[in-house]
Amino acid sequence: MPFHRYVALGDSFTEGVGDRDPARPNGLRGWADRVAEVLAAQPGAEDFGYANLAIRGRKLKPIIAEQVEPALALSPDLISIHAGANDVLRPKVDLDDLAAAYDEAVGRLTASGATVVLFTIFDPGGSGIYAAMRGRMAIFNEWVREISDRHGTTLVDMWRMRDGDHAEVFDTDRMHLNAFGHQYIAFAVLEALGVEHSTERLPRPTLPELTARERFAANATWTREFLGPWVHRRLTGRSSGDTIEVKRPTLAPIDPA
Repeated sequence: MPFHRYVALGDSFTEGVGDRDPARPNGLRGWADRVAEVLAAQPGAEDFGYANLAIRGRKLKPIIAEQVEPALALSPDLISIHAGANDVLRPKVDLDDLAAAYDEAVGRLTASGATVVLFTIFDPGGSGIYAAMRGRMAIFNEWVREISDRHGTTLVDMWRMRDGDHAEVFDTDRMHLNAFGHQYIAFAVLEALGVEHSTERLPRPTLPELTARERFAANATWTREFLGPWVHRRLTGRSSGDTIEVKRPTLAPIDPA
């Protein structure tokens, strides 16, 4: 049976940050748009509508408070939600409290009768900027798997996706997926839902060979342009999504891929 009403909830991951398209709302495409394009082309889905309520920078509890009720009001038959990544990156986080809130919210979503898709957080590995958070990411992911099992959701387990180098799927900010990464996730979601899709993929990015001096310069540029502003927002209590509008607040058609 085709899906007819898809609503996507979450943060920058679901908003589509890193997959730029100036012709789209917020100038972004993203994996959720890519999934919706395929679903809209399914036989029997001529009335398909898609809404995307995700806003970059949102933590788990604000996602629940701001997006769950508006999503349910749209009577979707498919809901995706990605949340928690912005929480585990904070200096302090109560993972058990976070999981309890998530469990209650997912229960409300599944009680609507919709198919619900959850995600674990990717494995950052033992080195790099997120390595220190790897343990709490793993714990949070175990909570997500338990919540998924309890409520019978579809799970896209990004922690177990190890096909290639992180640098191949991340944008220049090293925090968000690039177009290749968003397509990769879109295909993973469609496959988890059992939906056939085109196997034509964007070319895998080619990583340049850098000398030690070039790596130092690249890291200095990244620290100045991305890491510094990100830390400053954390220290001042601001978010990159403070001035961002919801990109697709109501169900509307989307052109098939």
